[in-house]
Amino acid sequence: MVLSFIEGNEAIARGAIAAGCSFFAGYPITPATSIYQHMLQLLPPLGGICLQGEDEIASIGFCLGAAMTGLSVMTATSGPGISLYSEQISLAIGGEIPLVIVDVQRLGPSTGSATKGADGDIQFLRWGNSGGLPVIVLAPVDVKDCYQLTLHAFRLAGKYRCPVFIASNKEIAMTRESVDLDPLHSRKSAAVSFLKPIGGAELSRLTSSTHGPDGYITADSAVIAQAIERMERKLLSAVDDFTYFDLDTREDDTTLLVVYGVTARAARTALQHLRDKGEKISLLALKTLYPVPEKCILHSFEGKNRVVVVEMNLGQYVREIERLATVLPVSFHGKMDGELISPQEIVAWVTQ
Repeated sequence: MVLSFIEGNEAIARGAIAAGCSFFAGYPITPATSIYQHMLQLLPPLGGICLQGEDEIASIGFCLGAAMTGLSVMTATSGPGISLYSEQISLAIGGEIPLVIVDVQRLGPSTGSATKGADGDIQFLRWGNSGGLPVIVLAPVDVKDCYQLTLHAFRLAGKYRCPVFIASNKEIAMTRESVDLDPLHSRKSAAVSFLKPIGGAELSRLTSSTHGPDGYITADSAVIAQAIERMERKLLSAVDDFTYFDLDTREDDTTLLVVYGVTARAARTALQHLRDKGEKISLLALKTLYPVPEKCILHSFEGKNRVVVVEMNLGQYVREIERLATVLPVSFHGKMDGELISPQEIVAWVTQ
């Protein structure tokens, strides 16, 4: 065992290198900047390219261009940058361009508080594209997750030819932990490139305008509908391939606590306190947020008579839980003040 004492952002950078990332572009923004700094140290010595764009729009544009040549690419930003990425995210979806996007969330709206964490971008990551087609959103809990989910993100981006988001958080990104990274890497997580690198003999036609299987722009409504349905179905039908979660449950538990991201750490402590007090409670920590892992969530509902959702926002993912819960009562508790949700707050919310 070789322990590394690293922060979440460094774990993401190391995970990207392990996954075969060969191109990174970004623009400095707290609290994502150290991902760029780590990539600048790690990538060029391996023959890769790491550069800073003149702004966020240019940076993600560089990434899309590099991906279209067959390179394996990643970019990283925070909430204000994600807003600027929106048009290019749509291009990546429409052009089916594989891309890993790290969003190290901070307190918004707008510039908000650069050094305060939050989970306020969750709905934007899913719906912040023209057309509303699905994307993959993964949410790490700790440094180990930052590394491992980055490996998965590259595999999924290549396999499904789509943008994959890593929804991190300032608190995860800038907290150091001791972690053994070696057991976390597997060949299955290796990156997949869908285009030949520059210099190959085979040409590929790519457009984000409505097009048919041949890549040519079309106005044929039947062809357009088929293409849109395929792009939606390729992710919705495959969510079992990338459903990541932690479930701590017992047969007689009647309450389900649902969390994600850094809040899962407080929830683990709260879970033990609640059980010590005699509460019959289970904990579901989701690491795949979108497409919604419905089978996993519905399975977690079994035997429960109520659901409690806790988020570092004013209520975003709770809407997905309410949609699936149907007859189960769902209560939401959250806040957006830049402070972490504590185990004591979760205990109080569950028992009130």
